[in-house]
Amino acid sequence: MKIGFVSLGCPKNLVDSEVMLGMAEKEGHEITADASQADVLVVNTCAFIDRAKQESIDTILEMAELKKHAAGRKLVVTGCLGERYREELKKEIPEIDVVLGTGDVANFTAAISGTGNPEPGTAAPMTFYKRDSAPGSRLTSPVFGQDLPTYIYDADTPRKRVTPGHYAYVKIAEGCDYKCAFCIIPKMRGHYRSRSIESIVQEATQLAAQGVKELLLISQDTTFYGIDRGERCALPRLLRALNGVDGLEWIRLLYLYPTTITSDVIDAIADLDKVVKYIDLPLQHASDAVLKRMKRPGTRKSYGRLLQNIRARMPNVALRTTFIVGFPGETAEDFAELESFIDEIGFDHVGVFTYSHEEGTSAYDLKDDVPAATKTKRRERLMARQRDIVTARQQARLGERTRLVVDGPSSEHELVVQGRLAGQAPEIDPVVYLTDCDPSTLAKGAMIDVEIVGAQEYDLVARPV
Repeated sequence: MKIGFVSLGCPKNLVDSEVMLGMAEKEGHEITADASQADVLVVNTCAFIDRAKQESIDTILEMAELKKHAAGRKLVVTGCLGERYREELKKEIPEIDVVLGTGDVANFTAAISGTGNPEPGTAAPMTFYKRDSAPGSRLTSPVFGQDLPTYIYDADTPRKRVTPGHYAYVKIAEGCDYKCAFCIIPKMRGHYRSRSIESIVQEATQLAAQGVKELLLISQDTTFYGIDRGERCALPRLLRALNGVDGLEWIRLLYLYPTTITSDVIDAIADLDKVVKYIDLPLQHASDAVLKRMKRPGTRKSYGRLLQNIRARMPNVALRTTFIVGFPGETAEDFAELESFIDEIGFDHVGVFTYSHEEGTSAYDLKDDVPAATKTKRRERLMARQRDIVTARQQARLGERTRLVVDGPSSEHELVVQGRLAGQAPEIDPVVYLTDCDPSTLAKGAMIDVEIVGAQEYDLVARPV
């Protein structure tokens, strides 16, 4: 059959999509980018916050309309939305033939072929905007079962990558054991479970042989790696093993956690030549009162001390973080503390989200008492301040010579080449535009030396040297 696949959400979800595509291709199915030609339409969904759920529902409804134009065409929904709202999806969108949760990846090919339709594991009524109702109408709150997902792929699992050939995501663990008040992921992804170092290194070796030069290590909490297996210093040992894989040039860690990023981890990042000096550390807030309500370990003081230690060990490190504004009970004073923290630290990359009141989280029992307009205004204020910080920092980089990876033609113009520095992760961070070069001579994945010659707020302009 021809399989048309839409993958939504984070890189962790993307890896699941690549695994399902690999399984389908191994069984002899054909992957098509033209949904109108597909025999099976698959939507791998996200359900982290309201906006993600709405995007997932809109995409499912779009595919449901497309299904009507071909007799026998199937519609399969997978991923976090399927895990969280399995039965409600079937009830509200009858065009869906199969719903698979995050723990059903191994059943994907049987489900699309009609040889198996897994029994629901974790069933949950759903909250989303019905096609025949006004925005904002809601169904019942989810009721989660006790059977949490346990699936995780390994190096022998088929996988069809959809990222550019020179970089790939590798999921080193699945699930999460934290109880952050705003987060539903542990109920959608299950308990934390690490892959073995041997499995990850085997996969990395295979990817390097396929031309991958940049490896992005991901999980819900990458610095928790190995702790669930009772292994001490597992992440530094993994990094040292990966640093020896021939063909890899950059190793990047995403989704670190402020209380599990130990001095051993920092030393490994600092000392290993292939591990880029890039720390992605979602902090969520800087007010002690808000952090406590969020059930986040740590304080503004401990966060500041950690970041100082990181910068002392790696003076040129790129720091990335995310914050949530408008969490229940966040006062003007709490927000002011967050704003001053951003000024104090001077992050290289900041993402700011407005709080989403999610059923099934412990924060759902709190009154969502910060008005939507206030949440939006606070987000805009933080992003404006961050833009000023980054603009000044980018101007100071003019004349700097550094290393760059070529990602290919820019989406802005096919004659403009786009790339990234070691301090820029793909898809989430700003980019570098190359001038004074022939695009035809720069292959995707090429590593070249450049001089920074211009800055456009977040993005940089450089020329080869």
